[in-house]
Amino acid sequence: MAARPKSLQIKRIKTFVIEGVGSGGDYHNVKGGHWLVDSPISTPMSGWEKYRSSRTSWGINVLGSFCVEIEASNGTKGFATGFGGPPACWLVKQHFERFLIGADPRNTNSLFELMYRASMFYGRKGLPVAVISVIDLALWDLKGKLYGEPVYRLLGGNTRERLDFYCTGPEPAAAKQMGFTGAKVPLPYGPDQGPTGLHKNVQFLQTHRESVGPTFPLRVDCYMSLNVPYTIELVAACAHLSIDWWEECLTPDDSDGFAQLKRAHPTVKFTTGEHEYSRYGFRKLIEGRNVDILQPDVMWVGGMTELQRIAAMASAYDIPVVPHASGPYSYHFVISQPNAPFQEYLANSPDGKSVLPVFGDLFINEPLPTKGYLDVEQLDRPGFGLELNPNARLISGDQLLTPAPQKGLKPPTTGEDAMVSGEY
Repeated sequence: MAARPKSLQIKRIKTFVIEGVGSGGDYHNVKGGHWLVDSPISTPMSGWEKYRSSRTSWGINVLGSFCVEIEASNGTKGFATGFGGPPACWLVKQHFERFLIGADPRNTNSLFELMYRASMFYGRKGLPVAVISVIDLALWDLKGKLYGEPVYRLLGGNTRERLDFYCTGPEPAAAKQMGFTGAKVPLPYGPDQGPTGLHKNVQFLQTHRESVGPTFPLRVDCYMSLNVPYTIELVAACAHLSIDWWEECLTPDDSDGFAQLKRAHPTVKFTTGEHEYSRYGFRKLIEGRNVDILQPDVMWVGGMTELQRIAAMASAYDIPVVPHASGPYSYHFVISQPNAPFQEYLANSPDGKSVLPVFGDLFINEPLPTKGYLDVEQLDRPGFGLELNPNARLISGDQLLTPAPQKGLKPPTTGEDAMVSGEY
């Protein structure tokens, strides 16, 4: 085990975007024709016909991947990826860096609070919290390397010897054949496509149920695209298909709608949380007890620091936490948590029929599930255990900030200083 330095500070922070597609933490920044962006998927934009054929048409990949490298005063580096692109680099440089340089990188709780509270006036959700998430993950990677331990051990150690996966993709039969414990498909049609679309949804799910048999867990991702009446009707129409859960049926802002869904279908499982942010966003979902599984994304929700808090809240209500995708970042979390029973693998191959690295070619050793599971020993390298590809197509954030954006106002001077300078 590495000797723990007594005095340690963050010396340097670097940000990067990634040239091209198919690499890094933006799942949807992929080549055309990929099932994730160019297959029929119901979305909040499905009400407009011209935005139905491809999710890139309305900008799902507009930000792109983003990476952070944090270097400690002893030369140890932590690295993480997520999404946010050039705007994320700007936020790190212009805002969050001030809380990090000179700070002890092991103080992840304090650093999260500083960044979250300082950005509250424009943040709380969305991009600012996603940027904080990547910084936080880089800090956890750094902490693991400083202690010579994998992140899951810093979180309390493993609760099981292997991690089981279900697969999200277009072909549940392929997922079953690859050994995954269950499969999830995106719903193709939304409320704006009327009764015909609803009928097609039922037919679509019927076909997939027949392809995997009556007992294999089949789940449905609705991607924030439905409303309460439509969901109630669709679930009833699919009652004979034994759908294991219905995911993210409603907009994230309609947490009260889940109470109506549960009243209509008390024995059906509803899940959500992929697009919710921070423990404050999850508090109402947890206290309402109308959601059966929570699905935060560790690269968006606030990082590992905030995900732990959400999981602790959920455990008090016996609500399982099954994180959304996020590759090895989620693997370290799930293997350490008694109320996180398994993990999602988001199929990254264009046709969804094979297992490829979640982060593309960014790392040379990303652990992958084989036959639907991963042994804990595969996570036993320090930090998150990911080795950056020396040929990664990284572009420094400094290049994106040239010429540098205008600086903000200087901190206020003391009264004495103001008198000397004539600024009072």
